[in-house]
Amino acid sequence: MKYIKLLLFVPFIGMAFCMPFANRVEPYVLGLPFILFWIALWMVLSSFILFVVYKLDPDNQEGKKEGSKQ
Repeated sequence: MKYIKLLLFVPFIGMAFCMPFANRVEPYVLGLPFILFWIALWMVLSSFILFVVYKLDPDNQEGKKEGSKQ
C-alpha cells in the first residue's frame, strides 16, 4: 500500500515542477490557453488519483467489514 500512496505525489509534481514547461499561451486546447488547460487538467487528474488511492486503500476495506457486522 505504501507504493499506491506515492501516487498522491503525482499531482504535486505535475503542478509544481512541470508548470514551467507548460507556461505558454499557445497552443489553445479546447479554446483555453495551454497554461489554463494544464491547470484544469491536473485538477481533474488529481480527483481521479485520489479516487483510485481511496478505493485501493485497505483501511477503507476494513471499515466496510466492520459496518456489515453490526
